[in-house]
Amino acid sequence: MQPTWLLALSFLGFLSFLTRSISLLNWVFTTFFRSPKNLNNYGSWALITGATDGIGKAFANQLARQGLNLILVSRNLNKLKTVSAEIRAQFPHIKIKVVAQDFSGNLSAGVGLIEEAVKGVEVGVLINNVGITYPRAMYFHEVEEEVVKGIIRVNLEGTTWVTRAVLPGMLNRKRGAIVNVGSGASIVVPSHPLYTIYAATKA
Repeated sequence: MQPTWLLALSFLGFLSFLTRSISLLNWVFTTFFRSPKNLNNYGSWALITGATDGIGKAFANQLARQGLNLILVSRNLNKLKTVSAEIRAQFPHIKIKVVAQDFSGNLSAGVGLIEEAVKGVEVGVLINNVGITYPRAMYFHEVEEEVVKGIIRVNLEGTTWVTRAVLPGMLNRKRGAIVNVGSGASIVVPSHPLYTIYAATKA
């Protein structure tokens, strides 16, 4: 007969294996087999921050492809106009609003513009994508104070206040989806010593 402690360890190991297996199976089902949700059920509009480049621009195109009208938020008005024109050319039935807002600047004024943009429309999907990082790799103590403040203001405060501007409408309708875009920098490299503040604000 096996010792009790060995049986207990074996049981704990089995539970750990079972938990991880269930998580893996759930991920496989969600990623490859589950039918995609109809995002229009959340509302007819989507708001995307950091919408003129990279991930944000890709989100804007995919959401337009699914038939959602768009509120695009970015700091560069010219880029906003360019991206809007590109999306309208591909999806002429889509309505688009643009909000030029630099989250590292006057945040209160920018949030006010967003509150005005969402007034009277059903924003069912919010993509908090905006984010900035260091101009170059630096250790924590080397980062200038203004850079630290800017990263925190954009990556944390901007996301928080935009969410507060959009959330009441979702709560009133009892439906909505919010996606906060993080970064692999927060998990891939332990503590990410050369981008500590960015990793912490994008966890």
